[in-house]
Amino acid sequence: MGAALIGGILKAGVTDRQHIIATTKSREHAEQVSQRFAIPVTAGGNHAAVEASDVVIVAVKPSSVAHLLEEVRDALRRDQILLSLAASLPIALVEKLVGLPMPIFRAMPNIPVIVEEGATAVSYNSVASASDRQLVEGIFRSVGVVCFVEEEGMDAVTALSGSGPAYIYMVIEALIAGGLKMGLSREISSKLAEQTVLGAAKLVRESGLHPAVLRDQVITPGGVTISAIHELERHGLRAMLISAIETATNHSRQRTKALLEKMP
Repeated sequence: MGAALIGGILKAGVTDRQHIIATTKSREHAEQVSQRFAIPVTAGGNHAAVEASDVVIVAVKPSSVAHLLEEVRDALRRDQILLSLAASLPIALVEKLVGLPMPIFRAMPNIPVIVEEGATAVSYNSVASASDRQLVEGIFRSVGVVCFVEEEGMDAVTALSGSGPAYIYMVIEALIAGGLKMGLSREISSKLAEQTVLGAAKLVRESGLHPAVLRDQVITPGGVTISAIHELERHGLRAMLISAIETATNHSRQRTKALLEKMP
């Protein structure tokens, strides 16, 4: 996720290469990232990197955040922005770990940021200013779309857009399998399924129309589409997806609770 953000930031011109420094655990990975983006990357060196930065992006697993922030705490400043990609960690906990009144953002980007088509939701603390929010918005806009949400909505965000690509991959997989069953080649089934999902999503976004309106535009009386939709409704496609998001939201809340119980 960190590498994807670097790529988006550079491509969109949010800042220049000479203004970015990255850190990783291993020397091998540091060399790979440095060669890929032509930026300075160190193995370790977190403290020095934080001291030299105006925006600090924490792109590690939630279980590693506490240790990392303890390591760099005395290098953090009030005039910096701290951006955590550990979406399961509440801002209040990050504030406690930092021990400093500074702008703190909590973000939940999803995996399509890798191809600059991500969906990111962001929450922030009371210290963050309008200019801080604008800067953070620019970072995530470089890799897709971004919206600001109240922090209590982050578990639902995790269930919807965070886990959502997995649901859509299953839909694409099923469409391909359907094409195969009906005699199409794997190459043709894959190409048509991929573009159908991509095109349908793009049409929803660019038309501004409700998906139900667009769906009805495809349906003709007594036609092929309505017979397929009847089958999907009979098996409860919409109810299953709604239930999946509900279940994932509740699970995200439970994981956050369990993680907080382990934190100091």
